[in-house]
Amino acid sequence: MSTPRIPVPAKAVLSVLSSQWEHFWTELLPKLEELLGAIDYQSPLIPFTQTSYYDQELGTPITRRLLSFVQPLDMDKLPGIKLATNALEEQWTHNGSRLFNLDPGYITQERLVLATGKNFSHRIYLGQGIWADLTLIFHKGDWFDLPWTFPDYATLEIKNHLTLIRNLYKNSLHHKG
Repeated sequence: MSTPRIPVPAKAVLSVLSSQWEHFWTELLPKLEELLGAIDYQSPLIPFTQTSYYDQELGTPITRRLLSFVQPLDMDKLPGIKLATNALEEQWTHNGSRLFNLDPGYITQERLVLATGKNFSHRIYLGQGIWADLTLIFHKGDWFDLPWTFPDYATLEIKNHLTLIRNLYKNSLHHKG
């Protein structure tokens, strides 16, 4: 018999996609920190060129910024965070188009999980209309793609940023009182 245990909190991560950073970034940052706590990692802008899926809505050229947060994240809070980030996207919608796309998730020592409102065969329902997407697995010192991993998350550049974030998380576990 397995004995249920509450897992160690994860590290909150957030991907932001946009082509119009100058129209929202300084105003959005405090709202993200209000939701997820102080930011401890902010990547430079990373070109988003693996797909044209968001081009019509967000404009071009699209870039991504990855963020992580100091505050540990109880994994069962992910649906509420996704709903809150959806509300932020909605607040900045102009003429039916978002200015940015927010993808919250978390990193543990073993995985990257993103939250989504879209069901698919490999996604696990979390509640409140939100599914968990197991995006990458960390094993033997490296990130491994899965058959459904989004092409942008499969790039070495994104994985390098995720490794830096994972190291922050790992160090926080070692320095926990």
